[in-house]
Amino acid sequence: MTRFAFEIPMLDAGDVTLRAIQESDLEPLAAFYATERSQFVGGPLPRVDAWRIISGNLGHWALRGYGMWVIASDQQPVGMCGFIFREGWDEPELGWQVWGGHEGRGIAFQAVSAARAHGVRAFGLNGVISYIRPDNARSIRLAERLGAAFERETVFFDKPCHVYRHPKMEEAA
Repeated sequence: MTRFAFEIPMLDAGDVTLRAIQESDLEPLAAFYATERSQFVGGPLPRVDAWRIISGNLGHWALRGYGMWVIASDQQPVGMCGFIFREGWDEPELGWQVWGGHEGRGIAFQAVSAARAHGVRAFGLNGVISYIRPDNARSIRLAERLGAAFERETVFFDKPCHVYRHPKMEEAA
């Protein structure tokens, strides 16, 4: 029998915490993926696929050594951010999602900034990309605020998509 042993670090990100996904996150995750807002990250999806997202996230951490964190505010899950590098992709992506009612509070900026810095320091993921749909103005603004620049057009989840390149950061000791 093969056993996986891996640890998902918890990160302090200002007003929010980045933590491992848990089974108890199914309800808010399924609620988000049931909405049209999830169209930017492959949704809408049925509840059973929200469960697959949880197990796939844990599997990503086990197989790649990095992945997505849940963004928690006051210990409640309000979104996700982190790194994704799926089979067939050219390189890892820094991705994010903030669930309904939690936008516009700086949560994504704090969370993604902490994730990106940790990715450089702990995983060697520097100068990564983000896939952003051209009609997702909020994510484009966030990417630009983080210093990312438009690099090219592509197709992602069978829809037109823009690739934004994050600047390389100096590795902190």
